[in-house]
Amino acid sequence: MIGSLRGRIASKSPPQLTVEVGGVGYELEAPMSTFFHLPPAGSEVRLLTHLVVREDAHVLYGFATEEERRLFRSLIKVSGVGPKIALALLSGISVSDFYGCVQAQDASSLTRIPGIGRKTAERLIVEMRDRLAAPELAVGGGAAGALSAEAEAYEALVALGYRPAEAARLLKGAGPGTQSTEELIRRALQGAVRE
Repeated sequence: MIGSLRGRIASKSPPQLTVEVGGVGYELEAPMSTFFHLPPAGSEVRLLTHLVVREDAHVLYGFATEEERRLFRSLIKVSGVGPKIALALLSGISVSDFYGCVQAQDASSLTRIPGIGRKTAERLIVEMRDRLAAPELAVGGGAAGALSAEAEAYEALVALGYRPAEAARLLKGAGPGTQSTEELIRRALQGAVRE
């Protein structure tokens, strides 16, 4: 997996850009929120990335912030939402405004974004509502997007196959106090076994 790129911007043509790293040009697709913060072509840049592997292509997506990449990764887990719709969402609404729409169950604001219909907006609200309970999706996300131990444990439980709401409930039952990520995961899994 390619986690980030640091290099020179060779070309920019929204939503695509090419970043040259050590003589290799990486083609990326990025949301407009990232394009607004890019320096001019020829300048140095560092972008966080996410690689999507399909049968016919490997597509690399670039993001200016960890919050954008985290939301992109959450969006593409929603049924019926692929990378193109996730990019459209990130291009049409800020991360914090998106969370606000989900919390307020404001589907009409989401339908104003090109490519987002009523059914998709409603599905996003329903499926993302559980994920908003996740610590790592709290607006702001901590210093420089760093994840807390609880947020990392939550991500690990979801990666293990637990539904977002179930992962949040298991972590809540793991007990209070400052604990390491590993300790939180261990206690959450022990709680799941006892049930």
